[in-house]
Amino acid sequence: MQDNSDEAGVWLYDLRVETVLDPERAPVCRHVAGESFRVEGETLVFDPGTRVSMYALAALLPLLPAKQRETAPGDWMSTDAEVACPDPHCGGRFRIIREGRRWFAHAATTGLPDARGTPYWEGEP
Repeated sequence: MQDNSDEAGVWLYDLRVETVLDPERAPVCRHVAGESFRVEGETLVFDPGTRVSMYALAALLPLLPAKQRETAPGDWMSTDAEVACPDPHCGGRFRIIREGRRWFAHAATTGLPDARGTPYWEGEP
């Protein structure tokens, strides 16, 4: 997606969320080091065979939209990348990595009738 300077919109980072393990604490939940999924816009993309605990995903979901947006360099969203598994006994962690950025036009992402355009997913290759 291209940035059209006369069109309202927002840049969002694509994210990769990768499972990492604390070397000093064993995982007690199903966490496999190196497994990952991607966040592209509002879409979670899982490779075939990838599995993520719904409890871990529930802990991650509120952070992903904030991690997609541009933040100040000193903001903890810019500097901190790992989220612990919500089970306090588990050594599983999730590393959120910002990758490429995409432009989302406001008209392609809103449901407001007066501002609505072609949905962004209909323009994807």
